[in-house]
Amino acid sequence: MFNSRMHLRQVAAGAALLLASAGALAAEAGRVVFVSGDVQLGRRAVALNDAVQEGDEISTGKSGYVYVKTVDDGLLVLRPSSRARIEAYHIDRQNPANTRVKLELLEGVARSVSGSGVKAARQNFRFNTPVAAIGVRGTDFTVFTDQETSNVTVLSGAIVVSGFGGSCQPGGAGPCEHQASRELSAAQAGQVLQVRRGRAEPNLLQGGAVSPDAAAPPRSDEPGKSSGTSTSSTEPSLDPQKASTVLQLALNNVKQTVQPPVTAPADQPVVQEVPPSQLVWGRWASLAGQPGTLKGSEIVAAGGKVVATNSYYSIYRTQGSDVLLPQSGSAAFALNQSEALVSDSATKLVTAAALSNGQLNVDFGARTFTTGFDLTTGKDTFRLNAAGNMSENGAISAINQFLPSSNMNVSGALGAQNDAAYIFSARLDARRTANGVTYWVK
Repeated sequence: MFNSRMHLRQVAAGAALLLASAGALAAEAGRVVFVSGDVQLGRRAVALNDAVQEGDEISTGKSGYVYVKTVDDGLLVLRPSSRARIEAYHIDRQNPANTRVKLELLEGVARSVSGSGVKAARQNFRFNTPVAAIGVRGTDFTVFTDQETSNVTVLSGAIVVSGFGGSCQPGGAGPCEHQASRELSAAQAGQVLQVRRGRAEPNLLQGGAVSPDAAAPPRSDEPGKSSGTSTSSTEPSLDPQKASTVLQLALNNVKQTVQPPVTAPADQPVVQEVPPSQLVWGRWASLAGQPGTLKGSEIVAAGGKVVATNSYYSIYRTQGSDVLLPQSGSAAFALNQSEALVSDSATKLVTAAALSNGQLNVDFGARTFTTGFDLTTGKDTFRLNAAGNMSENGAISAINQFLPSSNMNVSGALGAQNDAAYIFSARLDARRTANGVTYWVK
């Protein structure tokens, strides 16, 4: 009996020690640099400059906004009616392999801007929602989620998104990268990756009503964002000068996308800078009962132009400044995103294919390009290559797939933001043909 009681005391003491140690190990993840409206940190109201620790849960009411500057100079924004948890925020600047960052949006809308620690260890960053895992490429992205659906859009950089299932589980660390995961970059302006509960593969949609900004618009002072919404006079506010100073110090690493108006003397006209055009791609055709992911008519209505199209995919260039190509030199691009389908004339089936080992090399002086990648369908892998010409406006084309150096047709363009995109088609064997679209970055 005595020994049993001693054992229970030892277990209790050990448990208390473990709890105390866990509390001691909880590190500061960041500091509150702006708060407005109803915002709670656990069960208490949030105040300016409050520390946010690993394990903390932050929630906002119907009028609540909070900006948290992370310890590695990143940014976490929560908009109204949202709830998030900082599961882990450990930055090891000496050995980035030891960095561990994991955030979870339980409901509502959040924006995440990668800090220097996350950028140095992107493989150790995970942003969970109830239905999806998000990884980054050094990124600024916005997320809406409820318990059934998550919608994600990108402001800069790129993300990789996967629904939970198989090897991708909520308890994991780092991005989920597999055949069903999908990437989205800032070059795909206005597009959204949507994940529904129980589905590993995200759908690529046009923004609009499904954009996170539509669910909870940003304040007009959110760094790098602008909004036409006004702030209610009943919300508590900071001294404007103090708020401006705090935000500038906290977010000096966040690139501002809204520039102040240019003033000029009365006798000189004001020249408005035209933003660069962007390449937008997607599947326009319906497939297996699923609608296409790209509405080209909306892009054209907004001043965009068709770059290339085939039986399934299209590429558009949005309205903006022209592509300025060097007159000499060369450049190499890396395959950033892709989607491909293989059609079997015997079975009448259309199946997804994966691309890897991509290369795109451009000779600006000769106005030529070469490209290639491995296409895997089922157990078979094919090496597809093409060589062709480039026009003065950046259009690329290789239409003779029977040349020794080419076994696929290619049509696309270089972009204005050090990127490129093209659609391709190729005959793999007597029964199978491949169609797809690729997106490349320097």
